[in-house]
Amino acid sequence: MGRVAAPFGVKGWVKVQPYCEDPAALVELASWRVGRGEAQAHYPVEAVQDHGNALLAKLAGIDDRDAAYALRGLEISVARSDLPPPEENAFYWSDLIGLTVCNRDGAELGRVAGLMETGAHDVLVVQGQREHLIPFVAAFVGAVDLEKGTIEVDWGEDW
Repeated sequence: MGRVAAPFGVKGWVKVQPYCEDPAALVELASWRVGRGEAQAHYPVEAVQDHGNALLAKLAGIDDRDAAYALRGLEISVARSDLPPPEENAFYWSDLIGLTVCNRDGAELGRVAGLMETGAHDVLVVQGQREHLIPFVAAFVGAVDLEKGTIEVDWGEDW
């Protein structure tokens, strides 16, 4: 959902670079997980403020600049159960990773290995016989069926 960029001030506040499309998603959460990989700690969020392209946050137990500095560069995540359900025709990236991608002719192109944000739109990174970079827009992506684990695309095998 984001990362701790730097300490802010001397009272334990941190500057946060949000990764999510809507930074308000982080603002509305009562606690964050901060760390890397499996080494994460839970912090109740005492306060969050908008700060241009970043957020400023005060986490419980982080009460001085040194404690805030120790969090610098760590990733911020939240439990999936804490997230609201996505809106209609919207998806969490984590739900798309691993889905099988087939074109409209029924040919399997591979599985979603990840997504990239390009500024204009998101792009599916599909690994199969070869790598396909498919814009995640209605012109190319048809049905996304999370229950079946499939995404239908209008994309040629040799594109």
